Amino acid sequence: IYVSDEDSAVVISPTLKPLNSTEGVHLARHGFGYSVFEREVDGLTLELLQTVHLESSVKFSRLRITNRSVLRRRLSITFYAEWVLGASRAANAAFVTTAIDETTGAMFARNPWSLQSSAQVAFADMAGRQTSWTGDRREFLGAFGQLSDPAALRTGAPLSGVTGAGFDPCCAMQTRLTLEPSASEEVVILFGAAANEAEAQSLVLRARQQGVDSAHRQTKQYWEETVDSVQVKTPDRSFDILMNGWLLYQSLACRMWARSGFYQASGAYGFRDQLQDSLSLLTSRPEVAREHILRAAARQFSEGDFQHWWLPANGAGVRARISDDTIWLAYCVSHYIKVTGDTAILDESTAYIDGQHLAPAAHDAFFVPSLSEETATLFEHCARGLDRSLAKGAHGLPLMGTGDWNDGMNRVGEGGKGESVWLGWFLLTTLTAFIPVALDRLDNARATAWTARAAELTAALERHGWDGEWYRRGFFDDGTPLGSAKNEECRIDAIAQSWAVLSGGASSKRAAAAMEQSYRQLVRADDGLALLFTPPFDKSS
Repeated sequence: IYVSDEDSAVVISPTLKPLNSTEGVHLARHGFGYSVFEREVDGLTLELLQTVHLESSVKFSRLRITNRSVLRRRLSITFYAEWVLGASRAANAAFVTTAIDETTGAMFARNPWSLQSSAQVAFADMAGRQTSWTGDRREFLGAFGQLSDPAALRTGAPLSGVTGAGFDPCCAMQTRLTLEPSASEEVVILFGAAANEAEAQSLVLRARQQGVDSAHRQTKQYWEETVDSVQVKTPDRSFDILMNGWLLYQSLACRMWARSGFYQASGAYGFRDQLQDSLSLLTSRPEVAREHILRAAARQFSEGDFQHWWLPANGAGVRARISDDTIWLAYCVSHYIKVTGDTAILDESTAYIDGQHLAPAAHDAFFVPSLSEETATLFEHCARGLDRSLAKGAHGLPLMGTGDWNDGMNRVGEGGKGESVWLGWFLLTTLTAFIPVALDRLDNARATAWTARAAELTAALERHGWDGEWYRRGFFDDGTPLGSAKNEECRIDAIAQSWAVLSGGASSKRAAAAMEQSYRQLVRADDGLALLFTPPFDKSS
C-alpha cells in the first residue's frame, strides 16, 4: 500500500516494506486475528489495520490517515497485489486474466486454465472508491521496476485502466483524497476469493456493507473465546504468554486452517499432522477436533491403511508404507473421548476409499482414490487400523515400514523386516487405551487379541528394546540395531526414551535410567539446545 503526496511527489507506506524507508517511527502490533501497522512520517500519521472475515474469504485492510501538518495534503493511495491463482506465480502468470466487474467495480482475476479452480474468482476492491487501476504489472513497476520504486508512482498520473489477458498480471488500484490540517480519513481495501463470479459479487457487496469494524469485532470475539479457555500461571512469564493464547492460536489458524508449515506449504492435510494438532483444541474447540477426526477417518482404505497426506480439493494424495498412520486415529479418538466424554462419535459412519496397491518396491504412490461402497462406524475405522498394525518382526516389535513418525527413516524397514521400538511404545499406549472401548462395544474378540498383543509387546520391548543404558530406536531389515551404543550415528533417540515413560509400559527403573541418559547426551545446556538424537546421520549408507 503506497501513499503518494501529489504536490511533493514523496511516496510513503504504512509498513516498512516495500519502500524500506527507516525514516520516522514504525510500530507493528499483532493480536489474535488481526495486525496493526503504524507510522509517523512527512507530517502524516498512518495506521493500517488488517484482519480476515471470520467466515468469508475476504481480507480487510483499513488505512487511516491523519494530516499532522499545517498544509492541505493532496494524496493518492495505491493498493498493489500480484495474482498467483495456482501453485506458483511463475507457472500461472501467463494464464491469469483480469477485468473490472460491471456490477461492483471491483477487479476480478481468473485462471480459466486451472484444472481445479477454473471457475474461481479472486477480487480486489477499495470499497468502491477506486478511481483508476491497471492489470498490467509492467505498467505499474516499469520494465525493470522494483516494488520499492514503482514507475507508475513517479509521474503522479492516473493508472491507465487496462485489464484483460496477455499481461504480466497484477492489481494496481488507486484512489485520491484531500486532507485539511488535523483532518483524518479512512480508505478500506477488500481482497479475497470466491467460487464463481456471482459469489464474488455478493461477497464484495456484503463486505462493503458490513465494514471493517464489524468484521474486526467478530474476529476478536471468536479468538478471545477460543484462547481464553486455557490459562496458566507459572514463574516464567514468557511461557505464560505463549500458553495463554498464542500456541492455541497457532494450532488452529496455522496448522488446522492454513496448513502452511515449512514442509506443508501445499495446503494438504497430513494424516498424522492435523490429528495431532487437533488434540490441542479439545478444551477450547472440541467441535473442530471432532470434525477433523471424522475427516481423517474418511481417508482410510478398505484394507486399513490411510492416505499419508491428501489435498482437500479433489482427495488426491499419497498411499505409503509409513507405519504409524494406522495407529494415530485410534490414539486421537481415545484421547478425544477421555477429554470430552463424547462416546457418540464412535457411531458416526463414513465410507472407506479404494485405490491402487503399491508396487513391491515402491515406497508410495500419488493418485486420486475412489469412494468405496463400504461404510463403517468410526470405531470400526479405528479398529481396522489397529488390526493392521499388529504385524511384527523377528524381535516381536512392530514393523517400521518406510517411516514411523520420523519419515526420514524411510530406508530402515524398506525391505519389510525392519522394526521400530518407538512404534512399539506408541502401539502399546493405544492398545491399552482402546481395549476398554472394544469391551464397551462388546467386541470381545478384538479386546482379547489386543490384550494378548499388548502383553507380548511389553515383553519384547524390554527384551529386545533395551540397549543397556537406554532404549534402542529399532532394527534395520538385516537385524542391525538402530539407536544403540554400538552405532556411530543416532546412538540415542529421544522419542524411544520419552515414550517409554509416556506409555507407562517400561519398568520404572529402566525408564528413569533412559531419561537420565537422554538428558546427559541430548541436552546441551550451554547452547540452549535439546537434540532429537545424536550423533546426526552424516555418513551412513
